[in-house]
Amino acid sequence: MELKNVFKASAIATALVLAGCGGDINISEGDIDNSVTNVDNSVDNGGDNGGDNGGSTDTLPGERSSFLSTQVSEAFGTTIDVRVLSGRLTDADADSSGKVVLTNDTVWALEGPVFVGADKADSVVVEVEAGTVIFGRTGADYMVVSRDSQLEVNGTASNPVIMTSYNDVIGDEVGAGQWGGLVLLGNAPSTKCPQDGSDCSLQVEGAEEGAVFGGTDETDSSGVLNYLVVKYAGFEIAPDNELNGITFGGVGSGTVVDYVQVHANADDGVEFFGGNVNAKHLVLTGNQDDSVDWDNGYKGKLQYVYIEHAGDNSDANRGIEGDGDGGDGLAFSEPMVANLTVVGNNFASADAASEGLLLRDQTGGHLMNILLAGPEGMGECLEMDNDDTVQANLSDGDLTMTYSAIACSEPFKYGASDVNLETWFTGQEGNQLIAFADRANVGLNPDGTLTAQSPMLTAGGDASTMDTFFEANTFVGAVGETDWREGWAFGFGGGTIDLVASKSGCPAGTTTIASVDGSTTTCELSGTLTADLTLTAGNLYALSGPVFVGGDKANSATLTVEPGVTVFGASGNDYLVVSRDSKIEANGTASNPITFTSRDHVVGGLEAGTAGQWGGMIILGNGYSTKCPQDNSQCSLQVEGAQEGAVFGGNDNTDNSGTLRYVRVMHGGFEIAPDNELNGITFGGVGSGTTVEYVQIHKNADDGVEFFGGAVNAKYLTMTGVQDDSVDWDNGYQGKLQFVLVKHADDNSDANRAIEGDGDGGDGTEFSNPMVANMTVIGNTFDTADADSEGILLRDQTNAQLYNIIVTGPAGMGECFEADLSDGDTTLEANMDGSNTPQLVFQSSVLACGENIKNSGAFDQQAWFAGQTGNSLLDETANVLNGIYTVDATTATDVSALDSFFTPVDFIGAVKDADNDWTSGWTVGLE
Repeated sequence: MELKNVFKASAIATALVLAGCGGDINISEGDIDNSVTNVDNSVDNGGDNGGDNGGSTDTLPGERSSFLSTQVSEAFGTTIDVRVLSGRLTDADADSSGKVVLTNDTVWALEGPVFVGADKADSVVVEVEAGTVIFGRTGADYMVVSRDSQLEVNGTASNPVIMTSYNDVIGDEVGAGQWGGLVLLGNAPSTKCPQDGSDCSLQVEGAEEGAVFGGTDETDSSGVLNYLVVKYAGFEIAPDNELNGITFGGVGSGTVVDYVQVHANADDGVEFFGGNVNAKHLVLTGNQDDSVDWDNGYKGKLQYVYIEHAGDNSDANRGIEGDGDGGDGLAFSEPMVANLTVVGNNFASADAASEGLLLRDQTGGHLMNILLAGPEGMGECLEMDNDDTVQANLSDGDLTMTYSAIACSEPFKYGASDVNLETWFTGQEGNQLIAFADRANVGLNPDGTLTAQSPMLTAGGDASTMDTFFEANTFVGAVGETDWREGWAFGFGGGTIDLVASKSGCPAGTTTIASVDGSTTTCELSGTLTADLTLTAGNLYALSGPVFVGGDKANSATLTVEPGVTVFGASGNDYLVVSRDSKIEANGTASNPITFTSRDHVVGGLEAGTAGQWGGMIILGNGYSTKCPQDNSQCSLQVEGAQEGAVFGGNDNTDNSGTLRYVRVMHGGFEIAPDNELNGITFGGVGSGTTVEYVQIHKNADDGVEFFGGAVNAKYLTMTGVQDDSVDWDNGYQGKLQFVLVKHADDNSDANRAIEGDGDGGDGTEFSNPMVANMTVIGNTFDTADADSEGILLRDQTNAQLYNIIVTGPAGMGECFEADLSDGDTTLEANMDGSNTPQLVFQSSVLACGENIKNSGAFDQQAWFAGQTGNSLLDETANVLNGIYTVDATTATDVSALDSFFTPVDFIGAVKDADNDWTSGWTVGLE
């Protein structure tokens, strides 16, 4: 294969140490004795010699691969040794400590099935140092820890151990099923063990013959898994014989499992075949089959389990699938689970769908503090099989669910003869069935945390009453006030294979994928960014699903975008959200603007880009909205177009969400549902501390920019070919805009208003009241039953202060100005006739359209406009513009005298002339 040289870090003389980056590789000399003579590094045998180096000297296990060392070293831009493990590791491979140690100064490759010990013979302990990386290249590469042997994974929060695919290590395209997985086998009971007391030896699924488990020792220990991230594994050996991310076969309670993630596995995330192993702090993300699967009489305990199906709505199945699978009616599975969150997606096929919990043949269980939620297209959240054991367990107390919440469009699925699950669920202590329409009341952020106002923070039960294994807490779901995933788990600031990359490599916090244009390094962003990230110039950046900068008022981060960077999405599901208390710092230049656009544009050029090819940008702040509670309680409003938990609002109209300067947002906009669309840029409660200047929205399928409340100001805005409103405000927006150019599509295709202004929720005094100066609107002849090219529409509960405006267009354009009084909006009419203070102002402006003003009520709007200072009413043949430049001689109002935000001008309209053309050099679509 062709190696993609994606990392070109400066060579480091001895070792490469990554500090302060959770989940990064640590290539160091720290834990090895440098006086030891290593094996001959000149031999390239691909690991075929297995690794029998003898137990009397501290030689490293396995064999160095010259080929893989070269490949990985070229990818990282520095010298790295890769050692290949194959065959069987036994006590003969141990060093003087009695263990086989996989050090973090080396990258380790699995070749074929790698067994730790033989079954109950030649037993050994394999210790894995913090920060160590282990990879496989094919589905046939996996690790099996045999009965009586142990695996000690000693990761830390800042340096987890990572088991992943070769592609992930070298920065190539990643995906589920690129290597096998991890299998732990123990001596704990299984319901499939012989019932006559004879020895038990059960073949585990997915592994070669001889990988067996089972016995009578419930307290057996297979070692320690602490801060371990397993990615891109899973492989189908044959139908119904697959490798999971981590398989636990008869593993006992003496095994420690804490802070473990399985990401993007082709089969189950974790599966428990019998045994009694307990686990805390599990993260299961993007797995294609069941995230947690138990059977064979599993009796373990699980607490703090976060399950999230893939954000791009790709393959998924159940959050939990629980079975007994072989019990005799008495010895069924009966685990305990506390503090679990399942967030589903919209995946559905003939064979599988994204679902919550399915408990079926011969299982019981005791569940507490469970939170099940997902989008409208998710399948059922809770289903119980009609198996006699399961149905009996629902009634006799062997299957319980308490202090839990379900917020799904299909909460339950059961047959007509089954126990009524809704009655069963709602009849148990502390449970809440939340109507899907009210799911925002759960207070679940997009990153799976709970909002500060979420009632789930205090709705939980005390899990320690079930068993002393469990910690006491008060919340429902996996993550409370403290995000225990942060810094080590992939998608939560850790778990990545990254070095400190040069400008030509993908920065830490992104994933290198196949080049989208065949030559430029392409880096992928996904999930929630919980650490500061800089998108460096020279790369392309792909959004994968909704990408959140920070959680809502938690795990805040700053996304910095360097001049010239292009960020793209491939579908309407790809969009960027800057959460409250986080920031975006996008500082382009006129010669190197920053571009947010579609994949089609990147691959095929500007002409290949059309409206609606990706999502858009959403910036959320703590500014005021008229829809915030009027009793001064905390405000958390769901923004339109984004997934649940993207919220805005507060009482700080000076809030700062960062900087947008010389930024182009192109070919975006996507209708999630009627009246729920993604705009080019959505500003939700964004404050005046935010800097917005030199920004273009080009060919957006919905609005160009929409302001939901807040007081953010903007200068030098260009809107070209926008298919709905170019500027839309509501929710009490109070900002200021100057130098705004709106040009509807030259080909007379879809367009609507240049401005649509609303109050949308004000009580008659707290309505929208922005100031707009120096705006040019150039319409077209688009006209349908639902929309046409128009100028300015002001409607319910808005005020405005408008100065130095030009609205014009060809014959066939709709009206230049309308105040919509048709629904009896007394607020707007009072703003116009002077009954309210401040009065609506529209002065030093020219309307030059075939229909200049549309009177929609009894109030004479034309007389009102003509009576304002310095206004003119012309027809569409009037020569007020030369292209985009102003030729009309109307005397401008000096708006800088009214507010210091505004720049003094001696012209009306947005662009004075060619010598003062602020659009030159960085915009498109104005030729």
